[in-house]
Amino acid sequence: MARDDAHDALRDILVRGTLHAWASHQPGARAMRGRGTTWATALPSGQPVAVRHSLHGGMLAAVTRDLFLTPTRAPHELAGALRLAAAGVRTPAVLGFAVYAATGPLCRADVVTELLDGTDLVSALRERQAPTDREEIAGAVRRLLDGLAAAGALHPDLNARNILLLHDASPSAAAVLDVDRVRFVPGAGVAAQNAARLQRSLRKAHAAGDFAATDDDVAALTSAPAGAARSA
Repeated sequence: MARDDAHDALRDILVRGTLHAWASHQPGARAMRGRGTTWATALPSGQPVAVRHSLHGGMLAAVTRDLFLTPTRAPHELAGALRLAAAGVRTPAVLGFAVYAATGPLCRADVVTELLDGTDLVSALRERQAPTDREEIAGAVRRLLDGLAAAGALHPDLNARNILLLHDASPSAAAVLDVDRVRFVPGAGVAAQNAARLQRSLRKAHAAGDFAATDDDVAALTSAPAGAARSA
């Protein structure tokens, strides 16, 4: 599957191999570490992209690794990204994906998204320690949580590395990454669950020394989204 403006480029790449392998061999490609290696590069048209090989997480990751039942999570990521964008939540647009047969009903997948210009939340907290900067970051994160809650989007992987502080936004704004497992559910519990998941991630990163902060700093980033506060 490919968006119209990326169709020809992705088709030509797939003639020679997989999308992820192609990205890893591009001059100047930048490795972004996470569950696996995501490659930041550009299509022949110059469009900046991120190319990710789908991997499982959790306790069984060492067993299941990159094998999925069809149709894999890739179409779910596309549907989720479109729904979030329609709700006004910033997330990288899915430009295309490829599914490769493995064995039996199992397959592997690569996903290509636009590459947003920004800094992940952990790095931003490490680099920007002034009180005014922290207030600006907290405001952007709260607005993102507010948008997710308004969309009814429950993000099981909402960790601090999956929040991107955008460089081109004024006022400051944040985008959410890795939306392949996002579920859209009714009810007021979404806001609290997303905030709790992010709080656990921030406290873990803080305890590991990834950024300096007080308990109040962490609490400010993980407090109830602004929309919840307004409706209380």
